[in-house]
Amino acid sequence: MVVRVQQGDFDVGAELAAMSDGDHGIGGLCSFVGLVRDMAGDDKIGAMTLEHYPGMTEKALTDIEAEAHARWSLASSLIIHRYGRMEPGERIVLVAAASAHREAAFEACHFLIDWLKTKAPFWKLEDTPDGGKWVDARDSDDAAAARWGKD
Repeated sequence: MVVRVQQGDFDVGAELAAMSDGDHGIGGLCSFVGLVRDMAGDDKIGAMTLEHYPGMTEKALTDIEAEAHARWSLASSLIIHRYGRMEPGERIVLVAAASAHREAAFEACHFLIDWLKTKAPFWKLEDTPDGGKWVDARDSDDAAAARWGKD
């Protein structure tokens, strides 16, 4: 299990290779990479700034990752989430899950990003032509997380 909260970018290929390096029992590795978009609804986005509470954020992500390991038989998992100012096209988040069989890797990866979106203490400020706009929680994110059951 690996959790990192960092300002700098990450190398997706290197991170995924490190997860399975030398573990030939892994039959499936599933990943999701979130990117900064240049539009939010009708608003043009020039950049996004993510804020978080150090310590609290890492604990929340570690708890989410532990829940994934409790639900599925995983060989390894990874959550990397950036904070600070990012421009459209930049990577924000990488979640990945590795297991002996693909289904557990797919489900765990989906779970990780769904719960991260609703339970991790990050706040997003979008730079628009009309000024900064804080991003509210979305009902669709809550619905996605709810499909996994208990908190």
